[in-house]
Amino acid sequence: MFDPNELTDKIAVIGVGNTKYGNFPETDDYGLAAQAFRNAVADCGIDKNRIDGVLVSRIPYYARMGEILGLNPRWTITLPGHGRMSGMGIIEASIAIATGQCDYAALLYANIGRSRRVNYGGDESPGTWDPWGFTSPGAAHAMAFRRHMELYGTTTRQLAEVSVAIRHHASLNPDAVMRTPISIDDHESSRHITAPLRLLDYCLINDGAVCLILTSAERARDFAKPPVLIAGWGARDTFSPSSIANFDLDFWYPAIRDAGQQAYRMAGVGHADIDALMCYDNFSPTVLFSLEGLGFCAQGESGGFVENGALRRGGRLPVNTDGGHLSNSYMQGWALNVEAVRQLRGECGARQIADCEVVQYIQSTPCTRSIIYRRG
Repeated sequence: MFDPNELTDKIAVIGVGNTKYGNFPETDDYGLAAQAFRNAVADCGIDKNRIDGVLVSRIPYYARMGEILGLNPRWTITLPGHGRMSGMGIIEASIAIATGQCDYAALLYANIGRSRRVNYGGDESPGTWDPWGFTSPGAAHAMAFRRHMELYGTTTRQLAEVSVAIRHHASLNPDAVMRTPISIDDHESSRHITAPLRLLDYCLINDGAVCLILTSAERARDFAKPPVLIAGWGARDTFSPSSIANFDLDFWYPAIRDAGQQAYRMAGVGHADIDALMCYDNFSPTVLFSLEGLGFCAQGESGGFVENGALRRGGRLPVNTDGGHLSNSYMQGWALNVEAVRQLRGECGARQIADCEVVQYIQSTPCTRSIIYRRG
């Protein structure tokens, strides 16, 4: 029987690359992905012809992507554009490498949502969000946070701490889209989108692309940058009657707890070892739910946990040091994993976490995944 714990520190990220994020109507998703791929190849110095595994997400046709890159892989996989695919894809590629299906895997994600004016919800025809009258993922998260407020007394000023801390990190990232610092009062005075969530609780839709290149830890020694090891991961899906679309009565708490415990066990680390958390922040309440599920605080206590700048660099637990989805760009989890790698390499300049050795990624969605990275 396959035991994932046997893969602790056996797979490494050797190259990462991304494009600028913004509005690029002159290109398309293939062109953006090709830019990110070139940047990742240059980052690690690999001969691209050695890449024999390709994963694409939110890119229409894997074969066309292969043609553009000039690759003839022996392992390919195509994933849809849902944000939950980032954690799932990295784990699947790790298993493919460990089982000999490929030696070097390039993982590619591209988004052209801003220039093409893609709407995440709001459709007139019946769709994913309709069963309870939702018109967008934001509506589902708004109702979830309202439930959290009623159950535990969490306030919107406490929720604002998430957006403020993540914007602070964006202000330290010269490539982030939104860099102007904000205050709690700025958050509270921004307009409602779906009450109680406001404009500053929502992610930023932009054009852009991301690439990660993975291989075995043994082969990783031969490349330009120090390898970042994948120390552990965990997974749990939530398809129960209490969960529908992007709403869950329990805030995905059991699934996050299970995925986190699996990852901690596989990596052999605990909460005190985590130097930074890369947390899927499609909407700011997701960060609160993730902190509780992972066990950084008890359920219902995340509002108090995040107060007084706890999520900022230098605080109790730095979160999304690149500016995350809320202030850097919504690359649906992929860019957060790139930031984890760069933090562990010590490449993050003004936003660098001192002595960063272990970084955790968590996506709290109907398909929850957590990955723990360790400095090689």
